Amino acid sequence: MPGFSRLLFLGTCAGVILLAAPSPAQAQSNGEGTIYSRFGMGSLLEFSSSQSDAMGGGGYALRSLNYNPDANPALWSDQVFTRLSGSAAYRSTSVEDDQGNSGRLSSGNVQALQFNFPLYERSLGVGISFQPYSRSNYSRTESDSEDVSVSGERSEVPFETEFSGSGGLHRLRGGLGYRVNDMLSVGATADLLFGTLERRRRTTWAAPQLRNTIVSDGVQLSGLTSTLGGHLALADVFAEDDAFSIGASVTLPANLSGEQYRTLDEDLARDTLSTERGDVTLPWKGRLGLSYQPNARWTVVLDGAFEPWSTFSSDFSTGASETVPSRFPAGGPGTLADRWRLSTGAEVVPAGDDQLAGYFAQAAYRFGGYAERMYVRPDQETTLYEFALTAGISLPTSLSGTRIDLNTTAGTRGTTTNSLVRDRFFGVSLHVNFGERWFQRRKLR
Repeated sequence: MPGFSRLLFLGTCAGVILLAAPSPAQAQSNGEGTIYSRFGMGSLLEFSSSQSDAMGGGGYALRSLNYNPDANPALWSDQVFTRLSGSAAYRSTSVEDDQGNSGRLSSGNVQALQFNFPLYERSLGVGISFQPYSRSNYSRTESDSEDVSVSGERSEVPFETEFSGSGGLHRLRGGLGYRVNDMLSVGATADLLFGTLERRRRTTWAAPQLRNTIVSDGVQLSGLTSTLGGHLALADVFAEDDAFSIGASVTLPANLSGEQYRTLDEDLARDTLSTERGDVTLPWKGRLGLSYQPNARWTVVLDGAFEPWSTFSSDFSTGASETVPSRFPAGGPGTLADRWRLSTGAEVVPAGDDQLAGYFAQAAYRFGGYAERMYVRPDQETTLYEFALTAGISLPTSLSGTRIDLNTTAGTRGTTTNSLVRDRFFGVSLHVNFGERWFQRRKLR
């Protein structure tokens, strides 16, 4: 295993860096910071690779020896290096409504951990990844007063009610990619979804004689699904030595089972008021991407994805009382709509295949953007959209299969009409992609 000790040392350093970032448990309460994560399963997150992340976030047909895109398992058949990748992100979100009220949340979290290796070089590859599937994180405070009895006397006592959410689902994925021939590759994965979503109502009284309370409604879910992918590679399509690729993948519907609960926190004691078991069904997801490389310097991608969230179903309770949890999802299935996403991007490597070019000529410069119709519709009438621009730079290292990427994104989501809110967000992320040849026998001389 040539270079194994170097990779092990660098991997340990990367682990320290990632552990210094907020842990997944912390990330559940320090997520994207949008009130729209109150609805459905929270804000949906998908990370395929740091390369595609800077090119609009798609990359479903994007072939590369330095990356193993997670969204299409058929691309894992191209592997030459054993690869370990880790990503950490920071995002700042500002929120405003039609009354001019505003707020801001800055947060950090681990984006994804990926491990890939070839069983047979450029023929059969294995992929394993762990990353967030969705995240709920929001906070809103209302002030009011109520006429109550305090020490035997009735008076108007001010209080604050904070509505907040935390948690989310995570996805553990494992699968194979197989190259059938020079043109066709296929792949399949098994995906485990699990996690907890929780909504809280904290009431804080101005009078110390009154007890502050926290009522929490949560749901714990887990279940399995699968993703199937295919990739078609064509050469000399529009010009000599160019490369044109078509990639597609489908994630099957997922049936998640779990338990819904309501708890009451009072004077540091947490009591479970009720529990209920139930199931939810998540919709299928289809992805289709195109990739074109006219030469060694340029790569252009165009991608689309679709999820029919209008078919989402849940058999948890739809009513609420002092002891029965509020409906899940919040607002009911009527607050969900079909989601689509279009993205495009490009990458340029000034040096192309020239290994003797200068350092920054061998770096990769990426840019892109996306438009998305959101899957949540809080008022059941207003269609919401998200738009963003992405960019990034990929820096080579002394290890041929290892790159360090720095990406950025900026965009907006939602609207201030119909008592809704608009988010403006900006984020940066650091990606460390290690790759070396493992498990190979040295040839005798």
